[in-house]
Amino acid sequence: MIKKFIAYYKPHKALFILDMFCAIAASILSIFFPFLTRSLLGTYLPSKNIAVIRNILILMLAIYIIKSILTYIRIKWGHILGVRMEADMRQDLFSHIQKLSFSYFDRVKTGHLMSRISNDLSVIAEVAHHAPEDLLISIIILVMAYIMMFVFNTSLALISLIPIPLMLFWGLYMGKRLKKGFRAIRKEIAEINSTVENSVQGIREVKSFANESLENNKFHRTNKSFRMAKEVMYQRMARFHSFMDFLREIYYFCIIAGGTILIFQDKLPLVDLLAFILYVGVILPPIDRLINFTEQLQEGMSSFERFQEIMEIQPDIKDSPAAVDLQVEGASLVLKDVNFKYDKSPDWILKNINMDVSKGETIALAGESGAGKSTLAALIPRFYELSNGTIHIDGQDISSVTQNSLRKAIGIVQQNVFLFDGTIAENICYGKEGASESEISEALRMANLDEFVSTLPEGLDTQVGERGVLLSGGQKQRISIARVFLKNPELLILDEATSALDNESESLIQEALWKLSRNRTTIIIAHRLSTIMKADRIYVMKQGEIVEQGSHSELLAMEGYYKSLADKGTLVSAEN
Repeated sequence: MIKKFIAYYKPHKALFILDMFCAIAASILSIFFPFLTRSLLGTYLPSKNIAVIRNILILMLAIYIIKSILTYIRIKWGHILGVRMEADMRQDLFSHIQKLSFSYFDRVKTGHLMSRISNDLSVIAEVAHHAPEDLLISIIILVMAYIMMFVFNTSLALISLIPIPLMLFWGLYMGKRLKKGFRAIRKEIAEINSTVENSVQGIREVKSFANESLENNKFHRTNKSFRMAKEVMYQRMARFHSFMDFLREIYYFCIIAGGTILIFQDKLPLVDLLAFILYVGVILPPIDRLINFTEQLQEGMSSFERFQEIMEIQPDIKDSPAAVDLQVEGASLVLKDVNFKYDKSPDWILKNINMDVSKGETIALAGESGAGKSTLAALIPRFYELSNGTIHIDGQDISSVTQNSLRKAIGIVQQNVFLFDGTIAENICYGKEGASESEISEALRMANLDEFVSTLPEGLDTQVGERGVLLSGGQKQRISIARVFLKNPELLILDEATSALDNESESLIQEALWKLSRNRTTIIIAHRLSTIMKADRIYVMKQGEIVEQGSHSELLAMEGYYKSLADKGTLVSAEN
């Protein structure tokens, strides 16, 4: 764990060295104040050596100025070091999240991820800056100060050490409990983020069902858990700091009491006691730093552990070492003995699926909801790994090609459209980065969006809102379709692509889709007969199995399961 944390310092070695140099130099300079004061009051002031007194005062002022400059550099560039390390960790975490498989996102809460990307990494940045600096400053000052104190008077120096072991023991003892408390708080923060995110994203459902009180109650429970976790933590912190403050006062007491006794015994000059008292002012801040270091390190390490928990999660789907780019010319598709079930689930979602789709052929998947149509479509771009069987595109096993090249060859229009917070143009160009104006215009025309965009005051620069909230369902769907038009893939998967369109819009989109599917392999998932019936072949699915296949007319003539779906309205006509 520590090695992984230290590795983030390497790209910023120069900043780290600068920070440590300034910390060391400032620490050494701070040791000279009591020494110079002792010399000034004990030697040169009684002898009234004006020249030396003047030089010592000038030297002390110069030390103050240099120390202030060093402190400025240390604080500024030390924090910049922490910020840059935080940015590196955040980038690594975000990049790693992009590589994780769909199965991970199926079980994780978005709010938990947001907490680790934002809150946890901010805490780690503070530790990255302060922890090594505070530890180094504390060690240097404590060692050098005690060297000077032992030189002045060994007996009083030994007396002053009495509370130190107890301070260290208390810091280590409470450090473990503080770490548990900080980890509990981080967990509750993640729960609050998740609760707020769910409520805000579903605000229309909340208000339409008049369930504001229900959401308030849910948040109250989460907020109460967070409050309780913080109260327990602050109780531990109160125990930690109150007893540590007591030990700090005992440290002062030991020096005053011991010094008084030694002076009474004529074993210590008064000026040396004054120097010891001044050194207490030098020593206690490093002790405070070590105390804060213990607390901050535990908080930072608990956050870094949560960061590492995600970084150590491996994607379920990886490119094989010998993976090559998919070479596609027309995209024939063969599924052989495909079976699939989710991890830790005993139930098979897909069973013995066999399909042979020729280049340029348009096939449809029909069946009731839950039959496995969308799951089957998700296996083709390898969003999930097959449990058994193989899938080949143009004779190439999809498990032997890179995921990037595979997904670049496939265009998907999903039932639930996701639009990014930005403009219409930005969302459409997600299909092809750097698309020209003519390519965008063609995509708009093909998706029947050109007239709609032309009526908008800001045209393509119109903001769509978070998740496309400022647009209607049909408009969002058409932007999603335009995005795939722009991508111009070899293989199309249309998962209820026209489900959010009215009949008039659907007819225009259907015409465009059939043009796009010409000479391209296309898989259609739909409930509308108007969409399905034009397919070259229809695969009828029931409870994860293909039970029938054929053209629309052939399936009706069979008077089997497909006809029963049409008769009872599961497959609806365009007029409905």
